[in-house]
Amino acid sequence: MSNTPMAASPLTRAVLEIDEYVSGLGWDQPARLFALVDTARLRAEQPSLADRLGLAEGEAAPGLTPIEQEEVPADRPLDEFLATIAWPDSVAGCALTVERLMLPPSAEAQVPQGLDEAKLAQWVAEHPERQEVRMTVAVLRDGARESALRLREKDSPTEVLTGSGLVPGLAEALAATFEE
Repeated sequence: MSNTPMAASPLTRAVLEIDEYVSGLGWDQPARLFALVDTARLRAEQPSLADRLGLAEGEAAPGLTPIEQEEVPADRPLDEFLATIAWPDSVAGCALTVERLMLPPSAEAQVPQGLDEAKLAQWVAEHPERQEVRMTVAVLRDGARESALRLREKDSPTEVLTGSGLVPGLAEALAATFEE
C-alpha cells in the first residue's frame, strides 16, 4: 500500500491497495474478484492465514484485507457470474476489478442505432476517442461503496480517480451478492 493515503477510509484504502496490486500485473488482465475481510477478525480467527498474508500482530494494518478469489470465468457474462455468488458471514465486503473501453459523453450522440451488443462493442473499440480504463469497485455489507478508476493513458498511482458513485451499476451488482 505504498501509495495509499493513510487518512483515507478503510474501504478507500482497500480499493487503492487492490488497484496498486492489479496495476503491478499490467494491462489486458482478466476480471479479478476479492473478498474484503476485517483485518482484526482475520488475525483473531485465522492467525496462520494472517501470517501468510504478512499481517503481523501489532503492526498498523488496514481495517480491511483484500483476499483474491478464484478466477472470474471469461466465457460467462459478468452479471450472470455475480448472481451466483454468496459470501459467508466472515466476509465484510467484496471488490472487483475489470478493464473496459469507454467513450466520453460527447460520443453518445454518435452511437449508431440498432447495433447488437457485439457490433456496439466493435464500434466502441474502433472509435478514435475510446479510452481503456481499469475499474476497481468495492462494496461492504453495510452499503458503503468505493471505486478507483485508472486510465491506461495516465497509468500512474497519482492519476487514479476515486469516489463512491463512479461505477454505480457494478456497485449494485456487487451489493446484490450480499442479499439473501
